[in-house]
Amino acid sequence: MIGGNGTGKSTLMNLITGRLQPDAGEIDIGSTIEIGYFDQHSEALLQALNEDQRVIDYIKEVAELVETADGSQITASQMLERFLFPGSQQYAPLHKLSGGEKRRLFLLRVLMSAPNVLILDEPTNDLDVQTLAVLEDYLEGFKGCVIVVSHDRYFLDRTVDYIFALEQGKVRRYPGNYSVYLEKKRQEANQLKAESPQPQEHVPMDALVSPQASQPSRRLSNYERREFANLEQRIPELEAHKAGLEKLLYGEASRNFTEAQKLSEQLQVLTDEINRAMERWMQLAELES
Repeated sequence: MIGGNGTGKSTLMNLITGRLQPDAGEIDIGSTIEIGYFDQHSEALLQALNEDQRVIDYIKEVAELVETADGSQITASQMLERFLFPGSQQYAPLHKLSGGEKRRLFLLRVLMSAPNVLILDEPTNDLDVQTLAVLEDYLEGFKGCVIVVSHDRYFLDRTVDYIFALEQGKVRRYPGNYSVYLEKKRQEANQLKAESPQPQEHVPMDALVSPQASQPSRRLSNYERREFANLEQRIPELEAHKAGLEKLLYGEASRNFTEAQKLSEQLQVLTDEINRAMERWMQLAELES
């Protein structure tokens, strides 16, 4: 699910999960559906934790075993290892964890509940790059349905098969990942330009006096058009830079902690910049189309 801020992405997720009730109509959830929801407001749930509880006990409250994609089972301890909690940390009390580690632990608890529909609302805002890499790997073998709300092009390209875009009050479905969606939008914009009618010599009188004629739709200014073109060039450059940093971070196991931390901070800054650029691009793309 993609769309500008305030278009209703999180509201739709809350309707699906029953946190909100619709103003009209009905939401029909199948009887076999088990939803796991990791949202932007996990911080409130983290604050309600029993800080003296051990890490592994917090996970075992949900399940001690979970089935993997190949049908085998993995223990809670093994899942903790997979999500970057070594054995020595699994028996530590929760108050020993950092905020980022608690969010990662909450994500793992959601996964341990064995959902067949997993909803991730802006996961790249709450999870560090190491956790995202583990999550992307986990989702490759996930047997259920994953619904992601995100502006992170790289994450969407790695994890989704369809894009649902909230565009001017409507939801449109696009097959393919986010890069395919962007190319489709460019093609649509070019086609609209090519099909734009030329001014007619004979204009009906009612068209001259209609309210619609006196209130033309908002179009891109020359400055915005240049900004739009610059963003289309800039975003791939930023993502290429991000991919290079990630390759450095994940490709050298011997890297010391200080270097890894520095790369992680650079990645976070770059990710934030990409998100802002994508948000602005989507605003301009709606006007352009």
